[in-house]
Amino acid sequence: MTYNDKTNGGFQMFKKTHPAPGPGLVAIEGGTFVMGGSLDQDVQYDYTFNKIRVPISSFYMDETEVANQDWLDYLHWIVINFPTDREYYYNELPDTLVWRKPLSANEPYVNNYLRHPSFQDYPVVGVSWEQANDYCDWRTDRMNENILRETGRLVDWKTASNDGKKVPTLKKGEPFNTDIYLNGQTKGNGINGKNMMTDLSPTAKVGANGKAVRPVRLEDGILRQEGYRLPTEAEWEYAALGLISPNGDENTQEGKIYPWKGMGVRSPKKSTQGLILANFKRGMGDYMGVAGALNDKADITAPVRSYEPNDFGLYNMAGNVNEWTADTYRNLTYEDFDGLNPFRGNQYTDKRLADPTKGLLAKDKYGRPILDPSKTAKKQTWAELTASKASTTAATPNTGTSTTTPSTTTNTGNKYAASLEGKPYTPDLRGYNDTVNNVLYGRTTLINDRSKVYKGGSWNDMAYWLNPSTRRFMDQGDASAEVGFRCAMTNVGAAEINPNGKTHIPVKNPPKYVPR
Repeated sequence: MTYNDKTNGGFQMFKKTHPAPGPGLVAIEGGTFVMGGSLDQDVQYDYTFNKIRVPISSFYMDETEVANQDWLDYLHWIVINFPTDREYYYNELPDTLVWRKPLSANEPYVNNYLRHPSFQDYPVVGVSWEQANDYCDWRTDRMNENILRETGRLVDWKTASNDGKKVPTLKKGEPFNTDIYLNGQTKGNGINGKNMMTDLSPTAKVGANGKAVRPVRLEDGILRQEGYRLPTEAEWEYAALGLISPNGDENTQEGKIYPWKGMGVRSPKKSTQGLILANFKRGMGDYMGVAGALNDKADITAPVRSYEPNDFGLYNMAGNVNEWTADTYRNLTYEDFDGLNPFRGNQYTDKRLADPTKGLLAKDKYGRPILDPSKTAKKQTWAELTASKASTTAATPNTGTSTTTPSTTTNTGNKYAASLEGKPYTPDLRGYNDTVNNVLYGRTTLINDRSKVYKGGSWNDMAYWLNPSTRRFMDQGDASAEVGFRCAMTNVGAAEINPNGKTHIPVKNPPKYVPR
């Protein structure tokens, strides 16, 4: 049957496109590389840098570190949308007390570093791993809301704000959320825009203007549900090295110790010869050079667009600030990994249903879906899904935590047997395949499931830590004046980012069916 024809039921197909990245991101074409391969010394003798070849799928990454101005935008949004919720604002404030040192005169940075205009394009610091993840989620929703308002799928900004006289929200106390919108729970008078999608379904209701319209779906290819997130440790290291085949022959011309070519930390170019290529501590007592010839031009952090970008076009992948990754730290991470896109830290979750029969998602007080620990490794039967609502008893709406246990409901109404029926399932896989006693984690060692990896070196680190393979860890709730972050986004569709001008094996389209 013909697609996009309302007379045969309205089956729809949209043009296959390679989606553009979100704002601020650059494309990182995937490939294979040796994780840990750029490091030729283990100065700490902790044996955490075993070399292993891994493949990385194509993805997107922020061109720069997230800056103070970006975080101030986040705080401003919280103030205008939840003006009486002081707890929300306080929880997302960076810990500016990280600048305080017992024997250092850094007190002015406590009040000035985040908010003074002189530092607006400097990387935000004092941000925990948890806060960084919250920012990624918020940034995703703001990107998608802007797409919908600018294209008329939601009420445009001018109308929603009454020409700037009020905060442009959808429902009182419920700002736009991507998951809630894609589930069809954000629509109606005062919400729908002038350029809604045409609904070709014969069951669609015709509106006052004589047209049947609907919200955007994921199938339309307009929204980015994959969203912003922290990069995995493997993605971060791969992106920092920037190993690209210059001749298209699957070979790289040289290995790298740093994100730039060469063995040293100084520029070999005639115009900038001798200048330091990153913001780091050259030696004890030397953070910037000598007056009149400040070498790296920075005492603490430097603006996020400082120094030359690497071959992927990323700035400050070495020095300036260390950067959070998504991974949970283990000494032998390089030995325990899956075949593609290695990552340690999975905690699988399900969106809680407020009404299974209508498919409505439960929301917290900020209009976000409530997440519960995943109950199974496979799709539940309808009987299990509807029974899970009754078993969800002790949940906290603000955090989405739950004390429910996996359902063992009989698969009533399913004529096929469930092979995993009744077997326990653990959604928390951060410690997957650990060969130690988990009871000792966090007691006899600092390493536990809250330990998160950060990489890249900072303004307060020696050159050794500029190597992309080096890795350290910190508790996910802690913060530092030497640690910031940048966001990443998953690439959906074809792995080849720039196919133009490259040789491809020709593929024929299927023959068109003609009824006879």
